[in-house]
Amino acid sequence: MTDSRAAEAAAAVPALTLNNGVTIPQLGFGVFQVPPEETRVAVGQALEAGYRHIDTAAAYRNEEGVGAAIAQSGLAREDIFITTKLRNGEQGSPRAAFEASRKALGIDWVDLYLIHWPVPSQGLFTQAWKELESLYAQGLVRAIGVSNFLPPHLDELLAGANVVPAVNQIELHPSFQQGALAQKSRGHGIAVEAYSPLGQGQDLESGVLAELAQAHGATPAQVVLAWHLGTGNIVIPKTVSPERMAENLAAAGIKLSDAELELVSGLEAGHRIGADPAVAAFTQL
Repeated sequence: MTDSRAAEAAAAVPALTLNNGVTIPQLGFGVFQVPPEETRVAVGQALEAGYRHIDTAAAYRNEEGVGAAIAQSGLAREDIFITTKLRNGEQGSPRAAFEASRKALGIDWVDLYLIHWPVPSQGLFTQAWKELESLYAQGLVRAIGVSNFLPPHLDELLAGANVVPAVNQIELHPSFQQGALAQKSRGHGIAVEAYSPLGQGQDLESGVLAELAQAHGATPAQVVLAWHLGTGNIVIPKTVSPERMAENLAAAGIKLSDAELELVSGLEAGHRIGADPAVAAFTQL
């Protein structure tokens, strides 16, 4: 893709303003389960396609590849929004973990830093949040947030927080929408970010999506991404295919009517794919 076409694709992606005034591209590129040795190429291709929001995590073990791609892209650092996350087993030492991520990424600041999972059995996430608040106050992070936090975890965090999380990144797709959690998050001014936004492909077989895709001259995946954008979710689909990268990014140009958004919302089935944050306790180390 030419630089001008990439710039046009990037400009077509809507931006959301977080609760601290920082803006985030609503459609980003996730690198969960992208092998470390493939990450540099994949992220480089995503940036060439027009993505300006990259989501990684220390637990993915591919931050160095993300950083290498950014360094080679020729893009200004301030033009790329970078998210990374604190590993569960490092909730007791968030600053050291953050510095390791920053070094791996090769950047001076992180745009969004998240506590990856609450791991309530550890009892450390409120303590970790205080350290994230310190990183934020020092300007090392432009925004701080959480991931996989359920209502009780949010309540516990907010009870002692000086900074309200900017984002809650959660599993969210048509067959598992976590409506009460999304509503509670937004009620506190916390933006909702969807991972596994296509249900890892499982949600794409729906006849409803097939009909909407035909009506819009789109693919079912594009319809689902358009639904996320239309309902206000930040969304981070993952692929290593340049064709799918372009296809996913083009979903920003699809506008679903309120009635069509409701049709997709009607696919709720309570179908969680990932771990349950209420009990998940893996260290990610």
